[in-house]
Amino acid sequence: MALPENDSSVGHSFGLEFDGIQITHITECTGLKMEQDVIEYKSNTASDGKYLIKKLPGRWKAGEVTLTRPLTDSNSFEKWVKDAQIGKMTDARKGGAIIVYDYEGNPLKRYTITNAWPKSLELGTLKAGDTSVLTEKLVLTYEQCEPEGA
Repeated sequence: MALPENDSSVGHSFGLEFDGIQITHITECTGLKMEQDVIEYKSNTASDGKYLIKKLPGRWKAGEVTLTRPLTDSNSFEKWVKDAQIGKMTDARKGGAIIVYDYEGNPLKRYTITNAWPKSLELGTLKAGDTSVLTEKLVLTYEQCEPEGA
């Protein structure tokens, strides 16, 4: 569904799905990007011998995305990290998507992530007297990210 003219999407309306399973309670998703190397082709022009630099697209780069959620009694992140730590990469590598929704809850964009696996899991700051929500951050490394339908 297209957004009305001059409207934009909102950053709080997104979801995650890995291997067909919805991952809930995610409060933040950062670092999602598509990037590739740049190749510089250097030469001299034939007509007047001037130095010329031409930039060409290179290989796609793998990326990382950080998922933050409130700490719960769920151990799904820990299990996923453990699978990667002990080398069970067939279980650790997962395909998934980050889905951005419009105001009505309809999917607006979907970013497909290929062969993602957990690089690290970090617990938020433990501080006496603090009243903020304790979080856990999972950093996923992936081989490719691409928007669906592009």
